[in-house]
Amino acid sequence: MAGAFIQVNLKGQTELVATLNQLMKNGGDLSPALSQIGEYLLESHHARFQLEVAPDGTPWEPLAPETLKRKKGEDRILQDKGYLRDLLSYEASINQLLFGSNLEYAATHQFGREEDGIVQREFLGFTTGPWNDGDEMLAILQDHLQAS
Repeated sequence: MAGAFIQVNLKGQTELVATLNQLMKNGGDLSPALSQIGEYLLESHHARFQLEVAPDGTPWEPLAPETLKRKKGEDRILQDKGYLRDLLSYEASINQLLFGSNLEYAATHQFGREEDGIVQREFLGFTTGPWNDGDEMLAILQDHLQAS
């Protein structure tokens, strides 16, 4: 998947790692659970686009005055035509979930590009705190484990 995607290292996430290990031991094929997580992540990311916040809840950097002028007053951030938000996708296999965007400029916005004056507006990642993506993903995996 070209563009921008997230890779998760589960070190320190003992409950999630234990659940994944149990799933692989019992069933081997995690694709149903990973597809469900992919759908959940689409919803979670779309909600953050509405709020215009990074996964940690930090508001995205406001648009520069010259950008606002070019956009003729449209002030939605990273949503000019909605492609970045609407073309997020995932690929689930028996033991892997890829989530992100195949748009080339996705990485530019995720990480910023200082030499061109484009600030970082992180949009890919897992939310923590009261609205915790990890809790939801764990619940999905546990449901799958119980059904196995």
